Amino acid sequence: MTQRVKKAIYPGSFDPITNGHLDILDRSLQLFSEIVIVVAGTGHKSPLFTPDERVDLIREVTSSRKGVSVERWPGLIMDYARENGISAVIRGLRAASDFEYEFMMASMNKQLNPNAETLFMMTGQNLFFVSSTMIKELFRYGGDISHYVPPEVARRLLEKVQVNP
Repeated sequence: MTQRVKKAIYPGSFDPITNGHLDILDRSLQLFSEIVIVVAGTGHKSPLFTPDERVDLIREVTSSRKGVSVERWPGLIMDYARENGISAVIRGLRAASDFEYEFMMASMNKQLNPNAETLFMMTGQNLFFVSSTMIKELFRYGGDISHYVPPEVARRLLEKVQVNP
């Protein structure tokens, strides 16, 4: 019998963290006793928040959740998993369009670290259309984001815009 995995990582850019991300996190906490949210690079995206701002914001938003920690990692997620002895990676899926990209990434990650498994979780039906990019767009044009992000995120977005109009 293999040992049950108790710790997982939940990597992403989280620019900013949304209620969809938190939905995946909360359901993951039902499967794992410890989740490390790993703030990774943004790849081809243009981030609004710096990595350190994202880490601080996620820590603020998740502070009441037991078993959650947040770290920044500039390198490959599979290197983080290997260096920290973690064999489960959580990835959220919103729509079918996410699957192809996530499948290719999971396949590459399996080549990089055969000991790590990727678990895909579907975002709740009421949040499947929410993405960090859409939240930033909606916010920039004065839309109501309160149903899609925690209050701390809405406050930080407002502060960010007031500092950098």
